Amino acid sequence: MQSPIKVFSEWVESGKDEGMEKNHSSSVENMIKFSIKDLDSFSFIDAGCGNGWVVRNISNYSNCTRAIGVDGSLNMIEKAKKLDSKNQYYCKDLLKWSPDDKVDVVHSMEVFYYFENPDHLFKHIYSNWIKEGGRLIMGIDHYEENKPSHTWKQDCCVTIMKLFSENKWKSMFEEAGFKKIESWCHGKDGDWNGTLIVTGIR
Repeated sequence: MQSPIKVFSEWVESGKDEGMEKNHSSSVENMIKFSIKDLDSFSFIDAGCGNGWVVRNISNYSNCTRAIGVDGSLNMIEKAKKLDSKNQYYCKDLLKWSPDDKVDVVHSMEVFYYFENPDHLFKHIYSNWIKEGGRLIMGIDHYEENKPSHTWKQDCCVTIMKLFSENKWKSMFEEAGFKKIESWCHGKDGDWNGTLIVTGIR
């Protein structure tokens, strides 16, 4: 069993990280469309940005004023910087890092369940990353209602992979202070329940 950061660093070396965009692009597109639909302009952080594919895509929106990626894997951040000299990337512990200026939208895909106490990360992001009236939006495929994902911790040999229900994730948003919390599933297909998307306003 290895830490999530170790596993994802190895993904860069094998090229497996490039599959993230293919596998998650539909869910991420749904999340971004929802997040920015009423915004004339916005600043953006991708929490757990991997090789930076979401940051690269969002920075091409004409109303995106700033796009930042942060990830705990040095291999991922080095690759992101090689692929993109326009935007900002940081190799940092998400629980300890804060941006110089708070942003309008914090986005995260397949990240929060890799933390032993994801509620601590919600509270940190609420207090230190997001402007008043800004939005956090999270997408995850590993959750209680999505039965095919239940074996992933063993399949991936990862030390931390928390399995919570949709209601538990929503309650963590609420406990952190977020308002107008909404959730839905995107991409249901047979036994696959789709990506659970949860969002709230600071």
